[in-house]
Amino acid sequence: MNKTKLDLDKIIFIGRTYEEYIDMFALTEEHLQGKNILDCPAGACSFTAKAREQGISVTACDIAYDHSVEALEKKGQEDISHALVHMKKAESNYVWDYFHNLESLGDHRRTALEDCIRGMEVNRGHYLPVELPELPFHDQQFDLTLSAHFLFMYADRLDVEFHKQTLEELIRVTKEELRLFPLIDLEGHRYPHLDEIISFLHDQGCDVEEVNVGYEFQAGGNTMLKVRRL
Repeated sequence: MNKTKLDLDKIIFIGRTYEEYIDMFALTEEHLQGKNILDCPAGACSFTAKAREQGISVTACDIAYDHSVEALEKKGQEDISHALVHMKKAESNYVWDYFHNLESLGDHRRTALEDCIRGMEVNRGHYLPVELPELPFHDQQFDLTLSAHFLFMYADRLDVEFHKQTLEELIRVTKEELRLFPLIDLEGHRYPHLDEIISFLHDQGCDVEEVNVGYEFQAGGNTMLKVRRL
């Protein structure tokens, strides 16, 4: 953690709600109980805060958490407003079944941010700054790891080697299962090196399954990768 923190203006601090996580990752609350869970990178998501309110052990980590709660709340509000303006110009790229309209989407994003900020205020120790592909956790420390809207999405700036290094690290800290969502890039195209990544995960001694989920907002983004340690 001695690295220079990334300027906040280079970070997009937007998150999803707890309910979105349940749908994105095809989870059940029964499945979560008794598990030690990692959300990485967690951004402004409400999953950690809402899960911990139910007695579920979740740790969130993200490069953004190097910054103060106040700065993150301000940045999150700005990013939501900015995103909604730009999404209005490209509404046809999205499936409006889950949110129905931009106003509903904005409400969900603000709720996620508010829950995340509240969680940080309750216990900042549950929100750890990290810089992938390195993680400050023990081998197999978490039963389940969830990773959303990072790998695969930024294929234009994160090369295949970075993906492999990050996945290797996520697998290292995971005892049972890693789930990744979605499997498309920002343009809505299936990640072009996914077959190579799946082969790499097999070489790491993992079983890999692509699973359809009951959540689709970005058109084509309705599958996750379920990676199990053997």
